Amino acid sequence: MRNHQQLLSKSTKTLAKLIGSSSGESSEEGNFHDEQEKFYQKGDNFVAKFQDSRATAEVNPQEKNSEVILIVDDTPDNLLVLFSFLEEKGFKVLLAEDGESALQIAQSKAPDLILLDVLMPEVDGFETCRRLKEKASTKEIPVIFLTALSETVNKVQGFKLGGVDYITKPSEQEEVLVRIQTHLNLQRMRSTLAKQNQELKQGLDFEALQRRITDKLRDSLNESQILQTATQELAEVLELGSCQIELYDSQQVTATIVYEHSITLPQSRGTSRNIKDFSELYQQLLEKTPVQLVEKIPQFTPQQIQVTRLACPIYDERGIIGNVWGLRPPTEVFTNLEIELMQQVASQCAIAIRQARLYEASNHQVLELARLNQLKDDFLKTITHELKAPLSSIHLAAETMDALLATEANPHKSPTFKRVIKIFHDSYNRQKQLIDDLLTLCYVDATSNKVQLQSINLHLWIPELVQLYLTRTQDQQQQLVLDLAEEELQIVADPVMLERIVRELLHNACKYTPTGETITIHTERDTSKISLCVINTGVEIPVEQQELIFNQFYRIPNSDPWKHGGTGLGLALVKKLAEMLKATVDVESKNKRVAFCIRFPVME
Repeated sequence: MRNHQQLLSKSTKTLAKLIGSSSGESSEEGNFHDEQEKFYQKGDNFVAKFQDSRATAEVNPQEKNSEVILIVDDTPDNLLVLFSFLEEKGFKVLLAEDGESALQIAQSKAPDLILLDVLMPEVDGFETCRRLKEKASTKEIPVIFLTALSETVNKVQGFKLGGVDYITKPSEQEEVLVRIQTHLNLQRMRSTLAKQNQELKQGLDFEALQRRITDKLRDSLNESQILQTATQELAEVLELGSCQIELYDSQQVTATIVYEHSITLPQSRGTSRNIKDFSELYQQLLEKTPVQLVEKIPQFTPQQIQVTRLACPIYDERGIIGNVWGLRPPTEVFTNLEIELMQQVASQCAIAIRQARLYEASNHQVLELARLNQLKDDFLKTITHELKAPLSSIHLAAETMDALLATEANPHKSPTFKRVIKIFHDSYNRQKQLIDDLLTLCYVDATSNKVQLQSINLHLWIPELVQLYLTRTQDQQQQLVLDLAEEELQIVADPVMLERIVRELLHNACKYTPTGETITIHTERDTSKISLCVINTGVEIPVEQQELIFNQFYRIPNSDPWKHGGTGLGLALVKKLAEMLKATVDVESKNKRVAFCIRFPVME
């Protein structure tokens, strides 16, 4: 009886030890939470880091060498003998005195092997084995029957129920040991083979998934579609809470989440990080090294949403574009196979993004070339007309002059003669202006170093210039008004270039201002600039045309009801000359009013 009590006491201690070991945290979980605590103490957003999936602790091989064996027998003496012998051989031993207890222990402790007595009251060994093999959690545990029944029919029944071996009582201890070791070795090999098969299957599945994702990425030349496809596929394949793609700015100062496929986690699209605030993290990423970590998501504080993140850089031979982020619950880490898959997808993203951007740039160039070609065609048509019109006028004037000389005694006294002379002068001036504009545009960049800057008093300079336009505006029944600032304004400019700018703006104003409307020359000063504006009323430039009118050869469609014509060179020339003078030019048009303003920096 004392031996029995000692056995039960020792068994209880052993069982308690095993229960305590199995009910506590795994070494992997313990290591994980230890790392968490270290980072929390730092007060950083990052609470744990992993170099790869192997960074989590593994079970000590020496500890793993002690397999767990469950002995089920209703005879205490049998339990005592087997317990003492197997524990001495280095096994961890669990005990059960009936079938129901055995089922519970097997379910909760998952022993490596079960020694099961056949003859037991209530639930015998055969029924216990049958019920073990019914449950997914216990069906793979090897069962060796212990029985005094030696009939073949009993052994056959045991094998049919899933038993792996049969030991007839009484048995030699060494025989029991050999049989246990044999089946444990077989179980290890089966487990290893199953694990290898699972890894192989997973590897093949991931390879197929990688090909499928790669094909989808390569099928598109649209960057938005590429990034959307990548995030969605990775999120679904890896069962992520969220998959994000962040891109760096051109200077690699910030990283912004531009695309996201979120399943269980809140949306973070548009969130930007200052790279220097996370220098340790981004230093690794910019060195093309994947990073796995546990992080508190800052934008969701004080809730302190915590996730496991895996970041894989998106890069090619031209450099790093951004990163792919996979997010999971904080207790789950990414395996090496998953890391490799995400790296491969990130690499394909880099190729696809470069191709998409190249395609977009090529399309833009094609459109720009088409636009320039159209402008060239329009320009040639305009130039042809502008050159032909004065020649036609000269030809008509010459014929008229011939007729006058043939019929008039004193043709120079005839009013017609004076009109003919005016036609000659106007046609000459028109062609000269066109040629001057063309030559100026061709050589303006080459002569930029020949700018002759000097101080100009606008109060004195502007009235002299506009005298040339008083007669023209009066003839066209337009009002020319000077609205100059009260203080005298001094600017630094080349007087020849400045005159060319203002003449062009006044010429356009006179040409397009309707009868009865006003042309105003306005000056003003603020803290940083001096403005010289030519303003005319009665007309308006559409908003969509205001950015285009300074382009070479561009003419506003259907904006010339007076059929004055033009080459589209004048305003382009104004812009170039203004830039050479370190000034800016802009246009504002609304409410039947157009204002062109040249803005000069204030003299120090």
